[in-house]
Order: sequence, then structure tokens, then C-alpha cells
Amino acid sequence: MSYHKPEAKTVQDLKDLAQKLRIHSITSTQASKSGHPTSCSSIAEIMSVLFFQQMKLNLKHPRDPSSDRLILSKGHAAPILYAAWAEAGLFPVEDLQNLRKIDSDLEGHPTPRLNFIDVGTGSLGQGVAVGAGMAYVGKNYDKADYRTYVIVGDGESAEGSVWESLHFAGHYGLDNLCVIFDVNRLGQSEATSLQHKLDIYRDRLEAFGFNTLVVDGHDVEELCKALHCATVTKSKPTALIAKTFKGKDFPNIEDADNWHGKPLGDKAAEVVKHLQGLIVTKDVKLCPKTVGKSGAAPEVDISNVKLSSPPSYKLGDSVATRLAYGTALAKIAKNNERVIALDGDTKNSTFSDKIKTVSAERYIECFIAEQNLVGVAVGAACRRRTVAFVSTFATFFTRAFDQIRMGAISQTNVNFVGSHCGCSIGEDGPSQMGLEDIAMFRTIPGSTIFYPSDAVSTERAVELAANTKGVCFIRTSRPNTCVIYENDEPLCIGQGKVVRQKSSDEVLLIGAGITLYECLSAADQLEKNCITARVIDPFTIKPLDADLIIEHGKQCGGRVVVVEDHYQQGGLGEAVLSALAGERNFVVKHLYVPTVPRSGPPSVLIDMFGISARHVVAAVNDLLKQ
Repeated sequence: MSYHKPEAKTVQDLKDLAQKLRIHSITSTQASKSGHPTSCSSIAEIMSVLFFQQMKLNLKHPRDPSSDRLILSKGHAAPILYAAWAEAGLFPVEDLQNLRKIDSDLEGHPTPRLNFIDVGTGSLGQGVAVGAGMAYVGKNYDKADYRTYVIVGDGESAEGSVWESLHFAGHYGLDNLCVIFDVNRLGQSEATSLQHKLDIYRDRLEAFGFNTLVVDGHDVEELCKALHCATVTKSKPTALIAKTFKGKDFPNIEDADNWHGKPLGDKAAEVVKHLQGLIVTKDVKLCPKTVGKSGAAPEVDISNVKLSSPPSYKLGDSVATRLAYGTALAKIAKNNERVIALDGDTKNSTFSDKIKTVSAERYIECFIAEQNLVGVAVGAACRRRTVAFVSTFATFFTRAFDQIRMGAISQTNVNFVGSHCGCSIGEDGPSQMGLEDIAMFRTIPGSTIFYPSDAVSTERAVELAANTKGVCFIRTSRPNTCVIYENDEPLCIGQGKVVRQKSSDEVLLIGAGITLYECLSAADQLEKNCITARVIDPFTIKPLDADLIIEHGKQCGGRVVVVEDHYQQGGLGEAVLSALAGERNFVVKHLYVPTVPRSGPPSVLIDMFGISARHVVAAVNDLLKQ
């Protein structure tokens, strides 16, 4: 496809629109008395060309699956993003004056409260991963023409997560992805480490497999040509390294220190007057390109995802819940072609590779780069294009906590599956043991946490998670555990199960995963001494079945023992304690891993760190003495 240079009038109109976007960024941040007008100014021409020359958009339905995507990774420049959508005609320009107000969705950084925002940004270093996920889906699943653009600040490119994502994009040849680096030289508190050394950016990006173009980020014609080049480049993603200036065209402010995150104050009127003087056509108006019918994304249905066949285990079978996860993943993938799995080179341990038995294409290897792994999944799930399951060892999600946290702000429906939880993994030692994961996921707003104890409940947890809004976390274990549920056992979010009870029960034991079996073993031992114990499997830690625990706790004299393969803070025990906080006449013993464990056989570690059946028996005896 040959390049046709825009007409002179179009070029001037784009320049004029860039100045209008600058003015909107100043006036809106003046109205809010806060914001980042100088960071907006450096990308004014980029935004003008993207919105009014390059991207195809559906203004009636901004999240049209067939329209181009734009992720403003440098989310603090939100005012100019809002201004571009307003100038495009999505909402009245006057609304820009409501920036950052309590009753306005034009927040300080973009969030999906707005119908034209796919993901929340502003925690820097995450936009490329999300864009890569969108582009991967567009290229390999939707097989559609839409393109994905990401605008990255030069300061945030110091984040290692950016380079994880660039590697991913280059490795998979995402030629429908264009990453635009706004190299404006200045960070928040001082100049960036590379300042305007564009050759270093170019060499790094070329090494990561990108078609790399160095441009003047304030030259409309250069930008038009470079973005056209990106659309015709095959087998490689494109990076535009745009040399820009913070506060461009702001007299006495352009390229100056100490203007980050500040409205222009008493200098605003003078700067606006200067910018207005640069505009040739005062009432300039351009319309974005519209989405065409050819190359459209297909309609997909990701509702009512089911297991293709019910669980098929025998009571007493010994099966690891991580293996049952892989089995269930393959089953729901067989039921719905939009179920995908992502992993970070642990697929033969998490058993996410079982999806390959259904379709090898629906497995995405993200390698050992967990921040990118999570970001790609968030991007892949955007606009309801996929049902994404992300797996790795539970402990490795801790390094991607910020991406998970931002996923919640982005209203994502990604499902996380953490295997190898607790000291029960054994000889690999504490670096591999997930002991903080429940606490981490419990803090995520709107999250659902499954902790299945056997293969049947694991399969049902996967099926439920696939249909549940918000972040879901499924905690799976390394050791084999006994099947205790019938294959047709109904399991629901927020409903625990009483797995052992007698009318004479004197104490309630609560465990999950491997500790459920320690509770059952302890109950057997206690019964030999004429003490009967009731045992509950909570199934979900969040929401916890508080009513069930309160009801059966009262029936057991208010005596409760909670046992978990997790640290004390933030896990099952504290969830139970919170549920009982408003109740009278309860005494709770909480058994947990008290300190950093060590390598050793699983059964030895469980006993050494205080969560074995022997310790449960001792806790019950202490309670009964009180």
C-alpha cells in the first residue's frame, strides 16, 4: 500500500487541532486546580494524528470490538485523551471543565467508568502488556483488522515490565501493535536517565524485534508517514520513538524543570492566548475515520461457560487439585472456543498445558515474566473477547500484585490460578511456597477466592470462575488429596460444606486444601478419646460462608479451630475471625505457618510448622480445658 501524503489543508488542520487539545488540557486542569498540562502538551500532535487521521473509531459504541484500541500508558496525561474524544464528538467539549470533580467520571487517570476507556492506567509501566494482549487476540483469535496503539512515557520505560512486554510483542510478531514512545526528556523530579538519546531507544527496540522509527513528535507529516508505515509492516510490531518537549509551545515553560503535575496557574491565560495565535482555522473540525464492515471482529459469546462433561472421579481417588484444574480447563475450552490459558513457563506443573489437547492455539506462553503475563491477560479479556485463565505458582503472583490491583480498577474478569501453595509443596523450599497469596487476593476489590480441597470441587471452581465477574483466584495444591465429594455435588460461591458432623460435636474444625484433611484426621483421633468434632470446608474464602460457620460454631459450643497452610495475616483464619467479630461466646484457635519455612518432606513440614493433625488435636484439647 503506497503512502499518500496528506493534503496541506489536512496537515494544517491537524496542527490546529493539536493546539486546541493543548488549550483544553490547560483549561480543564485550571478548572480542577490540578493535573498534568505539560505532560499532555508533549503528545498533542500524536493525539491529533491518531484520532483524526489514523484510528478507526465507532463514536456511537466506543468499545466496538472492531474499532482500534488506544491505551494511554502514561495515564497522567488523561486530560488530552479526554479532549481528543470530546473534539471527536463523543461528548460536549464543555464537559472537560468537570475534570477530576467528585461527580465526574473524567478522573485524574483514566478508568473504565468511561465508556471509551478499556483499562485503567496511571500505575506506570503496564500499558504495553495490555496492548500486547489486545493485539494478540486481534491477530490470532479475532483475525480482524483493528489495530492497537499504546502511548508510553519515556520516564515509565525505566520499568522492567515494559521490556517484558516488548519482548513478548516482538517474539509473537504482533504487527497490529504500535507502541509510541513520548520521549519528552523530563521525568517528575528530574530529567530521565536517557533524556533525548534517541539512538539508545532505537537500538534497544530494534534488539527486541521492533520495526523502529525515530520521528519528530511535533511534526504532523512525519507522524502521518510513520503511522502509515506501521500499518504496512508485516511480522513485526512497530515502535515510534517520538522526540517531544514537555510543555511544548508553552512560552517559558517548554522543556523546563519543576512543571510536572502542576496547572499553569497565573500563566495559563498568557499561554492560551499564545496557542490561540498559532491556530490558523479557529473553528477547525475533523472527524475520525469510521469502522468499516470488512475485517470486522466476529461476534462471540462468553456467557454460560460449562464443563463439557461433569467430573468423573471415585470417592477416595487421590488427585492433586492442580491436576484437576488442568482437566477442568480443557473441558471448558472444549465447551467454548474463547476460553484461553496463559502461563509463565510452569504449564507442566500447573497443568494449564492440558488446554492444548483441545486447541494448541488457545495456550499463550508468556515465559518467566509474570508482570507481563498478568497484563497480557487483562488485555486479552478486554471488550469480552476471551475468558482468560492465568496460572503460575501462587507465590509468583506477588510480583505482579500491581498489575492485579490495576486489573480490578480496570473491571477485568481475568481468572488467576495459583498452584504450589503453602509449605506442603515440600523440598523446593520457601521461595516456591505460596504463603501470602490469599491475603493478596482478599485485598482486591470485588475479588472471588476459591480454595477447593478435592478434584470435584476444583472442576466446579473453574466452571464457576469462568462465569463470575471481577478478579477470581483459585488456589490449588501440589500434593494429591482424596476425593470427598460426589461428582454431582452442588457447589456454589459463598457456600461452604459440612463434611463431617454428629449431634454430639463439641468443636468446629475449619480447613481448606490440605488442611481440610488434617482436620478430618484430627477428628478421627479425637473420636478415639470420645471427643467429636465437626468439620467444614469453606470452598470459597471470599465470600466466606459466615452464616454456615456461625450456625455450626454455635452448635459446637462456640469452640472453633481454623487451620491453614498460609501465613497468619490475611488468610482463612482472619477471614473466619472477621466473620465472627460481631458474635458473642466464640473462642477461636488459629493454626497457621508461623514463620518462614524450610525444605523438607511435605508431611514433616506440615507437622514442623504447626498445621498437622497432631497440632489440631492439641488445639482442641486446649479449647476444651477453657
